[in-house]
Amino acid sequence: MSTPTSSLASARSFWLRHLHRWHWISSALCLIGMVLFAVTGITLNHAGQIEAQPQVTLRTALLPEPLRAQWADAEPDAAARAGLQQWLRDQWQLRSTLDGLEWDNDELYLPLPRPGGDGWLSADLTSGEVEYEVTDRGWISWLNDLHKGRNTGLAWSWFLDLFAVACLVFSLTGLLLLYLHGRQRPGTWPVVGLGLVIPLVLIVLFMHA
Repeated sequence: MSTPTSSLASARSFWLRHLHRWHWISSALCLIGMVLFAVTGITLNHAGQIEAQPQVTLRTALLPEPLRAQWADAEPDAAARAGLQQWLRDQWQLRSTLDGLEWDNDELYLPLPRPGGDGWLSADLTSGEVEYEVTDRGWISWLNDLHKGRNTGLAWSWFLDLFAVACLVFSLTGLLLLYLHGRQRPGTWPVVGLGLVIPLVLIVLFMHA
């Protein structure tokens, strides 16, 4: 017959085994992302001290007459939008969904924000002249925008959510492991407390409105 002591030991062994498993799995999933976010946290914190030299590229082309007619005569339909998307792919390998497109009878304007830079496209429907400009601010700016999720699209937004969940699992399982091992390590909770107290002191004493 099991004793209360053996039951407690069995329960402790069960939780330790499962917590260790989830802790290492979540840490493996988070490892590269946490390194990336730590590095970009430093670069974002010192963004004013890191000089960027944007490189601007301007390209021009002529919009085919059939497309000009589709967009100039009336409110563009799905076929006109699909035709413009295909032409942009063929001309500049530009895979835009045309979100944010501004249109009138004389001109098209399409903002093309991107991580690490910017871009826009303008088309004169009278002359057919198209200008496509891209600004590249460098790989540090690109990584910073990945950190912020700026102009990175839906797939990256989902990744950030999943990464945040994995980080929560990693942190919470680590906290529970600290609790289970805390009796044998008396310095555990003072160190955990410092992790809370230090940012609070900095906020109260040094952060002003």
